[in-house]
Amino acid sequence: MPATGTIKNNVRKIREELLMSKAELGRKAGLSALTIDRVESGMDCRMDTKRKIILALGLKLSDKDKVFPESS
Repeated sequence: MPATGTIKNNVRKIREELLMSKAELGRKAGLSALTIDRVESGMDCRMDTKRKIILALGLKLSDKDKVFPESS
Protein backbone atom coordinates (compact mmCIF):
# COMPACT_ATOMS: atom_id res chain seq x y z
CA MET A 1 0.00 0.00 0.00
CA PRO A 2 1.54 3.36 -0.98
CA ALA A 3 2.41 5.82 1.75
CA THR A 4 0.17 8.80 2.32
CA GLY A 5 1.11 11.72 0.12
CA THR A 6 2.66 9.72 -2.73
CA ILE A 7 2.78 11.53 -6.04
CA LYS A 8 2.80 9.64 -9.34
CA ASN A 9 5.48 10.96 -11.64
CA ASN A 10 7.52 9.88 -14.67
CA VAL A 11 11.01 10.76 -13.40
CA ARG A 12 12.25 7.15 -13.38
CA LYS A 13 10.74 6.35 -16.78
CA ILE A 14 12.31 9.39 -18.44
CA ARG A 15 15.65 8.93 -16.63
CA GLU A 16 15.87 5.30 -17.75
CA GLU A 17 14.94 6.23 -21.34
CA LEU A 18 17.93 8.59 -21.25
CA LEU A 19 20.12 5.76 -19.86
CA MET A 20 20.93 7.97 -16.88
CA SER A 21 21.66 6.75 -13.35
CA LYS A 22 20.09 8.29 -10.26
CA ALA A 23 23.54 9.56 -9.28
CA GLU A 24 24.05 11.21 -12.68
CA LEU A 25 20.63 12.86 -12.58
CA GLY A 26 21.36 14.00 -9.04
CA ARG A 27 24.66 15.57 -10.09
CA LYS A 28 23.07 17.37 -13.03
CA ALA A 29 20.22 18.61 -10.85
CA GLY A 30 22.36 19.52 -7.85
CA LEU A 31 20.48 17.00 -5.72
CA SER A 32 21.47 13.81 -3.92
CA ALA A 33 20.79 10.38 -5.41
CA LEU A 34 18.70 9.74 -2.28
CA THR A 35 16.47 12.71 -3.13
CA ILE A 36 16.07 11.39 -6.69
CA ASP A 37 15.15 7.98 -5.25
CA ARG A 38 12.57 9.52 -2.93
CA VAL A 39 10.98 11.56 -5.73
CA GLU A 40 10.87 8.50 -8.02
CA SER A 41 9.19 6.48 -5.27
CA GLY A 42 6.42 9.06 -5.12
CA MET A 43 7.37 11.20 -2.14
CA ASP A 44 6.32 14.82 -2.46
CA CYS A 45 9.00 17.44 -3.02
CA ARG A 46 9.39 21.18 -3.27
CA MET A 47 8.66 23.06 -6.48
CA ASP A 48 12.37 24.00 -6.70
CA THR A 49 13.33 20.31 -6.63
CA LYS A 50 10.88 19.55 -9.43
CA ARG A 51 12.32 22.42 -11.48
CA LYS A 52 15.88 21.13 -11.02
CA ILE A 53 14.87 17.60 -12.06
CA ILE A 54 12.99 18.77 -15.17
CA LEU A 55 15.94 20.85 -16.35
CA ALA A 56 18.47 18.10 -15.53
CA LEU A 57 16.45 15.69 -17.71
CA GLY A 58 17.03 18.10 -20.60
CA LEU A 59 13.42 19.21 -20.72
CA LYS A 60 11.85 22.66 -20.67
CA LEU A 61 9.84 23.89 -17.72
CA SER A 62 6.82 23.88 -20.03
CA ASP A 63 7.22 20.05 -20.13
CA LYS A 64 6.51 19.77 -16.40
CA ASP A 65 3.26 17.90 -16.96
CA LYS A 66 5.17 15.14 -18.79
CA VAL A 67 7.32 14.58 -15.72
CA PHE A 68 4.93 15.49 -12.89
CA PRO A 69 1.44 15.00 -14.35
CA GLU A 70 -0.42 15.47 -11.05
CA SER A 71 1.38 18.72 -10.14
CA SER A 72 -0.46 21.97 -10.04
